[in-house]
Amino acid sequence: MNPLLQDWKTPFGIAPFDQISDDDFAPALEEALTAHNTEIEAVANNPDAATFANTVEALEAVGGKLDKVLSVFYSVAGADSSPVREALQRDFSPKLSAHFSEISANKALFARVDAVWQARDALDLTDEQARVLKLTHLGFVRAGSALTGADETRMKAIKGRLAVLGTEFTQNLLSDERSWFMKLEEADLEGLPDFVIDTARAAGEEKDAGGPVVTLSRSLITPFLQFSPRRDLRERAFKAWEARGANGGETDNRAIAAETLTLRKERAALLGYNSFSDYKLETEMAKTPEAVRDLLMKVWEPAKAQANADAEVLTKMMHADGVNGDLAPWDWRYYAEKRRAVEHDLDEAELKPYFQLDRMIEASFACATRLFGLEFKPLDVPLYHADCRAWEVTRDGKHVAVFIGDYFARGSKRSGAWCSAMRSQAKFPKVESPVVINVCNFAKGDPALLSYDDARTLFHEFGHALHQMLSDVTYESVSGTSVARDFVELPSQLYEHWLDVPEVLGEFATHAKTGEAMPKELLDKVLGASTFDMGFQTVEYVASALVDLAFHEGDAPEDVMAMQDEVLDGLGMPAAITMRHASPHFAHVFSGDGYSSGYYSYMWSEVMDADAFEAFEEAGGAFDPERARALEEHILSTGGSRDAAELYIAFRGRLPGVEALLKGRGLKAA
Repeated sequence: MNPLLQDWKTPFGIAPFDQISDDDFAPALEEALTAHNTEIEAVANNPDAATFANTVEALEAVGGKLDKVLSVFYSVAGADSSPVREALQRDFSPKLSAHFSEISANKALFARVDAVWQARDALDLTDEQARVLKLTHLGFVRAGSALTGADETRMKAIKGRLAVLGTEFTQNLLSDERSWFMKLEEADLEGLPDFVIDTARAAGEEKDAGGPVVTLSRSLITPFLQFSPRRDLRERAFKAWEARGANGGETDNRAIAAETLTLRKERAALLGYNSFSDYKLETEMAKTPEAVRDLLMKVWEPAKAQANADAEVLTKMMHADGVNGDLAPWDWRYYAEKRRAVEHDLDEAELKPYFQLDRMIEASFACATRLFGLEFKPLDVPLYHADCRAWEVTRDGKHVAVFIGDYFARGSKRSGAWCSAMRSQAKFPKVESPVVINVCNFAKGDPALLSYDDARTLFHEFGHALHQMLSDVTYESVSGTSVARDFVELPSQLYEHWLDVPEVLGEFATHAKTGEAMPKELLDKVLGASTFDMGFQTVEYVASALVDLAFHEGDAPEDVMAMQDEVLDGLGMPAAITMRHASPHFAHVFSGDGYSSGYYSYMWSEVMDADAFEAFEEAGGAFDPERARALEEHILSTGGSRDAAELYIAFRGRLPGVEALLKGRGLKAA
C-alpha cells in the first residue's frame, strides 16, 4: 500500500520519509484528488438546508489525504529537488490548478456557502467561526465562483496557465543557479578569509570541479563579493548572479514574467478590479496600492539620500586604490566591507567564528524558552535528507509541536530561506499539533559558521516557526501563518530583534576554536555597526518592492525589463546599486501569487516590528513577561482568526507610524 496514504504510525505522526519513494507521489496524488472530489461533492449535494456545520465546517474537514501528499511532496521538491521531482512538479501544477478551479466553479457548493453567508446575522457564531465564514465566502468570490459562461471558462484557463508558468519560472531559476560556477586558481584565493576559502573548496568538491569554485549560492557569492580584491572576478561573479533567469535559451524567464503579468491583469479584470494590485491588496492590511506607495516612498527618499552619500565615500576609497571611473555594483560590497573595518574596527573574518550555527540554533531556542516557556528536545526520526534534524517542542511537559531544521545549501535546494508547516495546528475536526520546518542555505563547515546576516535569517525563519507552533485556533484555515501577507512577516522580523540583545550574544556568540564568549569590545562594535550600510540594504529592497507594485498597478508591460528600467530611472536609482531581485529571478513575485504586488509586505511588517519591540523596551526589557504573554495572546496564537489591524491594536493599543522603522534603520526622515 502507498505509504503516503496510510495512517502514519510514526512519532507524532511525522511523514515516514524512509518508506516514501518518488514512485509513490503520482499514484498518491491521483487517489487523493479522487477522494477530495468525492468529499466536495458530498458537501455540495447535501440535501439538507445549508448551515455553518454542514457546509463551512464540512469544508474544513475534507482534503486530509491531499494535504498529506502535498505537504510531503512540496517539502522535498523545494529543498531536495531532482529531475524526477521537477518533472512531477510540472505534471502536478496544471492538475492541481484544474482541481481547485473545479471546486471554486462548483455552483451548488458556492450556493450553499453563499446561503450561509447571507444568513450570517441570524447565526449564533463564535468570533472565529464568523471570521472563517467571511474568509470562505470571500475566497470563493475572489476565485471566480460567481462567474458564468465564457468568463468562467477563461478564468479556469488563466489559473491553469499561471500554475504552469510559476513552476517553469522556479525551475529555470534553479537550473541557472545550479549550473553556473566560476573556478578559482590558488592565486585567486589571495585576500579571502579562511571561511570563504573553505566554503569555496567545499563547493568545488560538490561540483566535482577539481578545486575551489564560486557558485550562485548567496552564502558563497556574497562573501566573495565582500572580500575578493580581484575586481575582474567580482565583476564576472556579480554579472552571473544578476543574469539568473535572463541568459537566453530554455531557462530564460523574461517572456514567462511578461505572460504572467498579462494573465494576472486579465484575471483581475474578469473579477471586476481595475488592476491586479487592487485585487491583491483588497485582503491585506494596506488595502490599496496608494497606501503601499505612500509607505515605500516615505522610506525611499531618506534611504536613497543615505546611499548616495555612502557611494561618494566608497568611490573615494576605490580611487585611492588606483581604480578610476565610477563605483560599480560589484564594487559596493567590497569597499563597504573595507569601510566597516575602518569606521567600526569590525572585520567579518574576526566576527564569523563567534557565529556558529549550532550556537545560534541554541540561542533561538533559548529566547523562545524565556519568552514562551518552550523546551526543545532532539528527535531521532527519519527525515528527507541527511542534513535535516528534528526536535520535539514541549511546554510544561506537554507536546506542542515538532520542529525540523534543514540549514545547509546544496545544489538540489532552491535559493533563499523559508518556513512551512508540514501539518498545521487545528482542533477541528480533530486535534492536530503542528509539524514545522525551517529551510535555509548556509555554507557547510566544521563547524558551520554564519555571517551576522545569516544569523538574522535563522532568527527570522524561527519567528515564522513560532507563529506556527504557538497557534491556538479551532480551524486550520486560520491557523498559524494563515494571515494577511503584510502581517505574516511581523512575527519573523520581530524575532530578529532578540539576536541583537546584548545578553543573548554574550551567552551564545562563542568562539568556534576557543569557546570563549565574544569580548565586550567586539560585542559593542557589532551592535554599533547594526545600521551600517543600511542605505544600500534599504534601496535594493524598496526598489524591488516599487517595481513589483508598478508591474501590477496598470496595464501589463510587453517588455518587463524595459518597464523595470523605466521605474528605476524614475526613482533615481543609485547607479552602483541594483534591485535585490531583478525581474527574471524575482521568485517572490513570479514563482506564484504569494508575494505578487506584495513584496512591500516586509517593509509594512517592519513598521510594526520596530514599534512592537519598542513595547518590550518600554516595559521591562527584551524578556518582559507581560509583553511576551501579550505577544502570544494577541498575535502568535491567534493566526488569522481576527483582522490583522485588530490584533496589532490589541497587542500595542494603537497602530504604528513609520518613525520607529526609520530610527531602527538609522535613517533620517525626509
